[in-house]
Amino acid sequence: MNYSKFLSALILLFFTYSNIGAQTNGNSEDDKKEVLNVIVKLFDGMREGDSAKVASVFDKEVNMLTSYTNKEGKKIISKGDLSKFLTAIGTPHDKIWDEKIWNTEIMIDGGIAQVWTDYSFYVGSDFSHCGVDAFHLVNRGDAGWKIVHLMDTRKKDGCQE
Repeated sequence: MNYSKFLSALILLFFTYSNIGAQTNGNSEDDKKEVLNVIVKLFDGMREGDSAKVASVFDKEVNMLTSYTNKEGKKIISKGDLSKFLTAIGTPHDKIWDEKIWNTEIMIDGGIAQVWTDYSFYVGSDFSHCGVDAFHLVNRGDAGWKIVHLMDTRKKDGCQE
């Protein structure tokens, strides 16, 4: 087989399998709605101070990370802890914790999903910080979609909503 015929066959196979994958990857609007509902439930629970509601959207083994630049200009990655986060959510506070999201992109393939969204975080009506939330979720069958990874960036300047 000469090189051009081999390359043509390879390209044809690529497009054939790409189209099959695109048709079966779980990116229907209903699938995307289910995943988005998990994220919305998280932020509703935060606003309500309901740690049980917030806990319900996370997998047992979740990885939480935050990326920010410290006062010295150094990039920092810090590891979060779900139990501490849930305690903070459930501890009564005078002002509502409100995370507003937009430009949300959802991608799904089989039993995994990724959500990337801009956000601004407010304590009551006071702006705190903004950035990007990046979520990875897995479909646990009857238990539904669960967050297994959450990483966010945090900054105070250059925020838009």
